[in-house]
Amino acid sequence: MQIIEQIYIDGAFVTPHGDEYFDLFNPATEQVIGRVRLADADDARRAIAAAKRAFPAFSRTSKDERIAMLRRMHAAVLAREDELLEAVIEEYGAPVSRARWMARHASDVIEQAAKTLENYAFVRRAGTAEVVMQPLGVAGLITPWNSDAGFICGKLAAALAAGCTAVIKPSEMSAIQTRIVTEALHEAQLPPGVFNIVTGRGDTVGAEISSHPDIAKVSFTGSTVVGRTILRTASETFKRVTLELGGKSPMIVLDDANFDEAIPLALNAGFMNSGQACIAGTRILVPQSRLHEFEEGIVAAVAGFQSGDPRDPQTSIGPMVSRKQWDRVQRYIRIGIDEGARLLAGGEGRPDGVAAGWFVRPTLFTEVRNDMTIAREEIFGPVLSIIAYRDEQEAIAIANDTPYGLQAYVCSSDLARATAVASQIEAGRVLVNTLAHEPAAPFGGFKQSGIGREYGAYGIEAFMEPKAVLGVL
Repeated sequence: MQIIEQIYIDGAFVTPHGDEYFDLFNPATEQVIGRVRLADADDARRAIAAAKRAFPAFSRTSKDERIAMLRRMHAAVLAREDELLEAVIEEYGAPVSRARWMARHASDVIEQAAKTLENYAFVRRAGTAEVVMQPLGVAGLITPWNSDAGFICGKLAAALAAGCTAVIKPSEMSAIQTRIVTEALHEAQLPPGVFNIVTGRGDTVGAEISSHPDIAKVSFTGSTVVGRTILRTASETFKRVTLELGGKSPMIVLDDANFDEAIPLALNAGFMNSGQACIAGTRILVPQSRLHEFEEGIVAAVAGFQSGDPRDPQTSIGPMVSRKQWDRVQRYIRIGIDEGARLLAGGEGRPDGVAAGWFVRPTLFTEVRNDMTIAREEIFGPVLSIIAYRDEQEAIAIANDTPYGLQAYVCSSDLARATAVASQIEAGRVLVNTLAHEPAAPFGGFKQSGIGREYGAYGIEAFMEPKAVLGVL
């Protein structure tokens, strides 16, 4: 049983003013494995004040100084990878087959920020003017539970690379991972106040960060509903805002696709991170002329996706993070059945032979219309919908007929054709015949999937404003 009773403010571990305790669960067993004492609005204000004090000096550090800081951060987080791996499995339920990637991702994003910063020009020419990219000020970073360490490190690395100081509010459901990351970042010996980590609820700590006049920038990853609230609140003080929100990503399987390749790609895109991924390809668009063939193939393939013990190397789908999330997924499965979609695999309840844990059966619906609830709303679980289309233009229309636009996938044996289709998809990223991640490329959404971009130079610039200086020649 881990008892976490400290937050991190002004370069030190301190006891929160808040006195509420929150239980931490192992989602594979439903057992309580720890408790965390939550910060409150008073703690958030203390953290913001510390970051504000640190900003003038930190914003004037050189690029080389910031690179050196990022290198120390990278080394410190990398050194705790095995401990972080264990926390990702126990606290989040990530399958061991994916958990190592998640643990390594936390240090990788810091290293990538350092590499980007090496070649980044803060001063540029624009005609007769000198344009200086200037850090905004104190950044409020609000992160979700589905990749806790990666989001903390990625957002913080970009903010620090830009010259901002930061206050981080991670999910209270991921406090063990947060503790490990915080200890590692402390060991990197950054100046006091440059980063502060206050674990608390969204309606207290998150609300304070979103509304406080000394926060110049908010970067939030989470649900579209919460992102909308943050955007409204931030508008009162004209904060700059980056929002990475929900998705309902289409996987377009073109009629020339090799199904031996397309089917595994579709299932891996849909079931990634146990389905708890904003970029999951949950709408599989299949040509009507080959629908029966695709259905037969995917039913056989989905049998190879095991939902169960995350420590079993054969497991590809772990538990949902909480009972609340499990109930949500079960509700959507019932809605799919009630609205007339045909169940190809999975369904309600736990997988066969599983007596405890928030596990969901890998579920696949067909005969889904794009106006059905399961095709419109983000489920955030291993539930996929097959939608038939007549021709390429209808496939593109269906793909774009969504309030979201975060990511999309195109599968075809003709790369030129797939690229042409990709160019017509309204999404921040389109992956053609791959599930690869490119950390130098911008990441973010169209429409209600968010505002702004993260990663690479785009992510660093999200924490800066250009200032034009004239008359200096």
